[in-house]
Amino acid sequence: MTIYTRGGYALPGSSLAFKTGSWRVQKPRHVHGAAPCHAVCPAGEDAQAWLARVDEGDVQNAWRTLVQANPLPAITGRVCPHPCESACNRGEMDAPVAIHAVERYLGDEAIRHAWDFGVPTPKADAPRVAVVGAGPAGLAAAYHLLKLGLRPTLFDKNPSAGGTCLTAIPSYRLPREVLGAEVEHLLSLPIDYRPRTILGRDVSIEELRADFAATILAPGQQQPRPWSVDGVTPKDLHQGLDLLESWNSLQTAPAPFSAAVVGAGNTAIDVARVLKRAGVTEVHVISHKAKPGPGVPEDDVMPALAREIAEALEEGIHIHEHRGVRRLILRGERVVGVEMVHMKKLRRANGRLSRVAFDGTETVLHCDQVIPAVGQVLDTRGFESLLDAHGWFDLDDVMRVAGQRDVFVAGDAGGNAGTVTAAVGQGRVTAGAVAQLVRGHEPTIEAPRLAVPFSALNVHYHESAPRAEERVLPVAERGESNEVDLGLDRLDVEAEARRCLSCGNCMACDNCWTLCPDSAVLKTREIASDGSHYVFDYDYCKGCGLCAAECPCGYIEMIEDL
Repeated sequence: MTIYTRGGYALPGSSLAFKTGSWRVQKPRHVHGAAPCHAVCPAGEDAQAWLARVDEGDVQNAWRTLVQANPLPAITGRVCPHPCESACNRGEMDAPVAIHAVERYLGDEAIRHAWDFGVPTPKADAPRVAVVGAGPAGLAAAYHLLKLGLRPTLFDKNPSAGGTCLTAIPSYRLPREVLGAEVEHLLSLPIDYRPRTILGRDVSIEELRADFAATILAPGQQQPRPWSVDGVTPKDLHQGLDLLESWNSLQTAPAPFSAAVVGAGNTAIDVARVLKRAGVTEVHVISHKAKPGPGVPEDDVMPALAREIAEALEEGIHIHEHRGVRRLILRGERVVGVEMVHMKKLRRANGRLSRVAFDGTETVLHCDQVIPAVGQVLDTRGFESLLDAHGWFDLDDVMRVAGQRDVFVAGDAGGNAGTVTAAVGQGRVTAGAVAQLVRGHEPTIEAPRLAVPFSALNVHYHESAPRAEERVLPVAERGESNEVDLGLDRLDVEAEARRCLSCGNCMACDNCWTLCPDSAVLKTREIASDGSHYVFDYDYCKGCGLCAAECPCGYIEMIEDL
């Protein structure tokens, strides 16, 4: 008697002798698509993968899975705008998974327990790579170079690493002890870190190119964008970026009775909230865009984090939507107010949208100080020879400076990062390109996988479950530097991990194996943890599509059988 792989016994001439796969016009196949959270993550994190480890109760390996892409999760878990959650398929069912809160928890646990990154020390003769700038992009680049077996040397002009995380993000969002601990944890790896080293003064681009196999420039954008109203600026102008740096280092800021902050991003909201903490009675934010809310088009929403805007409003900050500054009202050289005008977005003749001022909508806002927070620009000192005619880096598709074989750029300096998480992701991608170059290959960047849509999932196997909401410090208790968002505890983190739908990734539920009417799905002896141990037996598969229909994760698709 023959023993068959289906676990049953059959004599020759039984149904197994008839290979019904010949009836088939379509067949199933496994397709490992990207979960939407993975597809949109600027850092390249596969949140589904580390949420699965949390769901299994293995928090340390969840962190190790996370830091395969992002070595700074305690930081990004606090300050990232988390587009992963906007894309999360769970949002179509009830509410997105609180991915950023779980990420933050894992980062905090790694700091608390001093978990080992598991990155080996590179060989003594491994190629050396210079990284200029110890902000999020530079730190991530150095880490990934190390993971790839290279020897990074990290230069920074400041005495402490962290970049704009250190100088421009207030401690109520990112506590100094968390930032310092996570950066110190990373720099405990065999990274040659050289603080207080200024490009153009202590070392030149030419010296770096002579001493290192390649160079990655990650200086960020740490210069405030010039601002005026028709060429007029008040004598006592304070730039938002400078004000934040002063507050973060000295806990001091100007404290007039009233102030108007011009801008719509995180810097503007941070400046406004810092002014409140410094004792300013009336704080106004003048924004060309609208506050987040139902029906507000995505391209018209203020770019600041929605939760930061909500907390600013709780703290008594006034936001003037769709407004611009038409003129400054001065008494001598001192500001006593601004004339605001309504701004509306209109389509130009060339098809592009732009904001225009509507005459007749002017109003006067009385204030004692105007603080612009309208963006940052590149500080070009030290690498002027690498810039184009407009003062920017001209980069190819692997973030390499045009005409330079071995000089790459990562982070805000490249002009298309804009967030801490995006800078971390660019550091990772650039490190990968450098590793290819120094090993004799032409650098390429892997194309992203397509995201699995909600329609590909079978959510009938998932029960509705409420999202765990982060604890938030009451307004009366916030003070000057107390962290406002308090995160989730262990039980809530585990509950959030269970809410993940495992989009595009096999969860070994056995549905395909159990429900196939022809026993044409086989399991090998290994544990079916990633789908690779389920095998379609096309001799008997009739192409009914039941396996694909009943797969909860969208891991099986039906294709034409040619």
